[in-house]
Amino acid sequence: MSHNLTELPLPNIEEWETRAVLKQTALAHRYLAELKGVSATIPNEAILINTLTLQEAKHSSEIENIITTHDELFKAELFTEAALNPATKEVQDYAIALRTGFSLVRDSKLIRLADILEIQQTLENNKAGFRRLPGTELKNAQTGEVVYTPPQHPQDIVQLMDNLVQYINDDQLCDADPLVKMAIIHHQFESIHPFYDGNGRTGRIINMLYLVGQDLLDLPVLYLSGYLIQTKTDYYQKLQAVRDNGEWEPWLLYMLEGIVKTAQATIKLIKNIKQLMQKFKQQIREQLPKIYRQELLNNLFNHPYTKIEFMVNDLDVSRLTATKYLEQLVEIGLLTKEKVGRSNYYINQSLLSLLMARQ
Repeated sequence: MSHNLTELPLPNIEEWETRAVLKQTALAHRYLAELKGVSATIPNEAILINTLTLQEAKHSSEIENIITTHDELFKAELFTEAALNPATKEVQDYAIALRTGFSLVRDSKLIRLADILEIQQTLENNKAGFRRLPGTELKNAQTGEVVYTPPQHPQDIVQLMDNLVQYINDDQLCDADPLVKMAIIHHQFESIHPFYDGNGRTGRIINMLYLVGQDLLDLPVLYLSGYLIQTKTDYYQKLQAVRDNGEWEPWLLYMLEGIVKTAQATIKLIKNIKQLMQKFKQQIREQLPKIYRQELLNNLFNHPYTKIEFMVNDLDVSRLTATKYLEQLVEIGLLTKEKVGRSNYYINQSLLSLLMARQ
């Protein structure tokens, strides 16, 4: 099965923006707008960026069978000098790649070729760049049969990627709804399969950055990876049906449904985080009024696992004061204390439960 990729824009986009697709885009826009609004109600954006990028990194890596636990991930943020297991390291790299991409796109509102290369380089820790050697084939994991052969010639890859980047950034090229465009972009990127490694994860980061670039979200908080894990078979089948038979409508509907479901789940999660922050705020004010400050609250939600050093940095207090604060928070039941070797760390169990429920 060789590639029959054409350059974008699709010649007959009107044909695929069916009534069903447009109805679903309207719904997706409604929930994205609500998500954008609810994200803005968390006073410190780092809270959402830090906790949710790790969530997304975990799920996105799971699709590639890179498995780690929340516990390993949050510990890795605490004990940076400890040797990480390879999966946790890969998930951390994903979170870094996502945040890097976000800071580039947030300012320019563009996704440049250099940005895509940098994201993939951060994910894979190498400078291999685009594929230059033939031989890449996509196989069915169960049967081993080749389902798709992406472009093999380095020149084709470069040309198709240049075209894709132009399509991403130039709204004059296609008047389709931006969410329809996002689904087309994802399909095209995964079909070009420009890298030896990290195509799936890079493609999932591009989805999110595109929404930020289009001002549909201010923060990169819509993570489709959870949905893709739950519907993995559908994802690959529908992706392939476009390549085999040009069946765009089922693919567009599938991706739009992912946006709706993921936005709904994320809205709920952020509202729950906000509620929990209020509860913490109230309890600290009532029981420990002397130590209450916004930076303290931010610290407990920015780091589901926190430690003395984080407190010292975030609140600009001495080690002694930081230790005292943490111990008092344990006493009133807001944190639980754990030990690794000679170091203590403190877990915001209520926040962790919210994040775990989002599996």
